[in-house]
Amino acid sequence: MPRLTPDPHKKSQLTPVLRTLCATFLIASQVLLPTPALAQMQMLPGMGDGGEMTASAERHLGDQIARELYRDTDYVDDPVIAAYVQDIWQRLLAAARARGELTPELDERFAWTILLGRDRNINAFALPGGYLGLNLGLVAVVGSRDELATVLGHELSHVTQRHIARIMDKQGKQFPLMLAGLILGMIAASKSRNGDAGQAMIMGSQALFAQNQLNFSRDMEREADRIGFGVMTQAGFAPQGAAAMFEKLQYASRLNDNGSYPYLRSHPLTTERISDMQGRFQFRMDAAPPVPPVMDHAMIASRARVMTQPGVDVLRLWIDSASTGEFAKSTPVQQAGTLYAAALSAKEMRDYKTARAMAERLVTLTADDAPAAKQARWLRAEIELAAGAAPKAAALLDAKSKERPEMLLSAEAATAMHQPAPMIPVLRDWVAANPCDATAWRTLANLYGAQNDTVRAVRADAEANVAILDYPAARDRFKAAQELMRQSGKSVDHYEASIIDTRARAVDALVKQQAEEPPLK
Repeated sequence: MPRLTPDPHKKSQLTPVLRTLCATFLIASQVLLPTPALAQMQMLPGMGDGGEMTASAERHLGDQIARELYRDTDYVDDPVIAAYVQDIWQRLLAAARARGELTPELDERFAWTILLGRDRNINAFALPGGYLGLNLGLVAVVGSRDELATVLGHELSHVTQRHIARIMDKQGKQFPLMLAGLILGMIAASKSRNGDAGQAMIMGSQALFAQNQLNFSRDMEREADRIGFGVMTQAGFAPQGAAAMFEKLQYASRLNDNGSYPYLRSHPLTTERISDMQGRFQFRMDAAPPVPPVMDHAMIASRARVMTQPGVDVLRLWIDSASTGEFAKSTPVQQAGTLYAAALSAKEMRDYKTARAMAERLVTLTADDAPAAKQARWLRAEIELAAGAAPKAAALLDAKSKERPEMLLSAEAATAMHQPAPMIPVLRDWVAANPCDATAWRTLANLYGAQNDTVRAVRADAEANVAILDYPAARDRFKAAQELMRQSGKSVDHYEASIIDTRARAVDALVKQQAEEPPLK
């Protein structure tokens, strides 16, 4: 499990990235298109019709962009939050398939991958090829699974209805040029200490097409509202969650001058859209009881807040908040969120005594709530691992668990205790079923390393690079594994050698293919 080291002086590098990409792909036809084209855009193609751009071409473009996002320092694969989001995401995908919104072709060709960013701005966005971006800032403010499902269902519908492809078709040759300018600015901002160089390039692109006003067309927004609502309710999420999210966005839209809701810049709540949503879905909070708050969601929201790295002073405030009079007056759900934030903040401050004390209080509070109790147990294990007490962490975990967060925590404990053997088959089976899980591959590499199996460790590290689309780095690691095998002589495992040679050739072909692509920058 990755450790988070608070640094109040660090500027968020992903903030301009996500804002830029959000603006790039959520393009309003009325900004970029001349009047005749705008008139044509109002007559949208049939659902799922992506025009001339094929699904393969869109996925290819999405891969190019995702490759850059994976390299960003603020991209994060937190197993706990990722598992929570994935549970919602997979239910939505299943509902979209059942409804016929997600066609077999798109299901097979697109990535359907959510990239998490530490950015505290409240935002989510769709990228080409089935990639979605989700800021931890949005996870931190939604009040329930149902609210988060509303946002993800909306973004999923933008993808299944090929809205991005429709827009790119309309832009023709101009779009890749605009994209190149923004991606170049993104990379420069990531590498610059103050981001000035990158921001200058981004501003140059802004002058071309008025970045702050790039949104999906109104018709596309209404279509995503309608289909997204159908998908999220069929997936079993409460329609009251959509109502609560809608009211939250309505309220925020009146207070959004400070830009804290970038989601509203890219998905503006126009009068027509509000009327359409209210009329179609009868969004009235008094029509049904609101979704009751639950402990495990409050804990996940607290985790997201801490992981945005707000700074040492804020972490201290969260630790202190668990000992105030306000805490005693709050509901059990609120107390669970407060204690979780306090324990995780204390861990980040390396105050393990306080972290353990807060976690123990959380365990007592959540004893009768199974999902919340599991989250509390995982947090205790994280704290023990951070404190260097791997045996205590292992005692809290089920090494045979198939849940990704527990599996990865168990593997980390096994590595720290130099007892990797029991966990290697578990991780090996996992990556066989989930070959795009870079974190699992790197965890498996650590297990092999603890077992002094250097060749397999290097190969697993190579596969981790493949999973994040970094083919040159993967090629280098496969070559390193081949060199190690040559040096090993007769002791080499011929089955493993065959796998490495086959994968090395496949990745080398991907590197050559990538070299022939028109660069984004």
